[in-house]
Amino acid sequence: MYLFIHRKDLRTADLRAFDYLKNKDTHGIHLLIIDPVLTGEGRLTSHSGRNFLAQAASLLHSYSNADKELHVLYGDPVLITEALLQAHPIEEVVVHADYTPYSLRRDEQLQQAARRLGRRWMSIADAPLADLEAFPAFARRPAPYKVFTPFYRMWSSYMRECYRPMSGTMIQELSTVREMNSKVALSFALPEFISCALGGTCVEGAQKSLIKLDRFARERLASYANSRDAYVDDYASGLARFLNTGAISARHAYELTQGLPGAETWIRQLAWRDFYLYQAMYHEDYFRYEQLLDLSPLTDTHLQAWAAAATGIPIIDAAMTQLNRTGELPGRLRMVAAMFLTKNLLCPFTLGEQHFRLHLSDYDNTLNRGGWLWCSSLGYDAAPYFRIMNPETQSRTHDPSGSYIRHWLPHLAHLTDKEIHKPQSGAIVDLKASRARAIEVYKTILKQRAGS
Repeated sequence: MYLFIHRKDLRTADLRAFDYLKNKDTHGIHLLIIDPVLTGEGRLTSHSGRNFLAQAASLLHSYSNADKELHVLYGDPVLITEALLQAHPIEEVVVHADYTPYSLRRDEQLQQAARRLGRRWMSIADAPLADLEAFPAFARRPAPYKVFTPFYRMWSSYMRECYRPMSGTMIQELSTVREMNSKVALSFALPEFISCALGGTCVEGAQKSLIKLDRFARERLASYANSRDAYVDDYASGLARFLNTGAISARHAYELTQGLPGAETWIRQLAWRDFYLYQAMYHEDYFRYEQLLDLSPLTDTHLQAWAAAATGIPIIDAAMTQLNRTGELPGRLRMVAAMFLTKNLLCPFTLGEQHFRLHLSDYDNTLNRGGWLWCSSLGYDAAPYFRIMNPETQSRTHDPSGSYIRHWLPHLAHLTDKEIHKPQSGAIVDLKASRARAIEVYKTILKQRAGS
């Protein structure tokens, strides 16, 4: 018997672990753990939490449709795993690898618990599109890549020569254990509010997410390169919330679009996703830049105004209004809003990162951090410290008529196409002066790293 624990892989097809388990030719407990560390502090009722519950409900639905059993428990993953290992003749614990600091600590404790009880532990890479564990040997470099462009060239070569296609193993081919030890089930039962939330969540089902992927490939991919920054009509793929919870695999998104018109730009975005995962795997500083630099010149003075869409800069306030209400925010506006906070408002990137954690439906720790490090000119291959997007210029360039602002800030709808992009009277900063100040401050901050 085995124990397989779902994490960022909320689907029932194209999982590397399923290939591994099929070859075992035995039955096992399939488990999803609702971890209070990851779902506490209001996370489950946030946009990102609701998306997680929606994908979890779809996963349960997929298991049920296949006449298979998925058990869902609530609590510390280590305590739950230990209880199951003691209650069932489980020989091996199988998971997909994760690379955040908390995940690495958790998995180290899980591995120790399994081995302490004489059971095997197997962690399998699944999230990246390329096999990033095998990639360094292919690249033959003495040190990991720090810049995206050379990484992308080598990544492209790796994909041409070594890419492993989607798995063909389906949940229907595995034997899942129906009954779990009643004492364990009772000890780690779902709290009523989570059980109700799961039961009351609109189930999109795996088929619906795949339909969205197929529709993107058929209807939007060809114009993706030229239209993805046109945030008024939002030509983005809309697939991140499925990719980041593992409801759709990156391999599926790659294979369905490969060779089609417009695929190159889309696949480059998948490569950026791998680049950030690669940073998390091979650069220990990725999750601790704020500990390595003196960020004391930065302040949270204007954080609340930014978060509440009350800066007086129309495109920023419109973007934050959309984010707070819907959990959605086009990629271009994520960069504009993040750079405005970190540069014009001189706020530590970690505070904006935390706001996005709760409010982005498609939140992912590793990818979210990569975006914020880029916008704040920290991390590897980040935007130069003197590159500061002007919100007014960005708004005028990508939405000349101001349709986006008019939609999210209807009290400004009466303004002319020229006036609607301009900072309002009482805006919390002057764009030109705050840009000049940011250049000097970040120049000083980054000199620390250059000299260290």
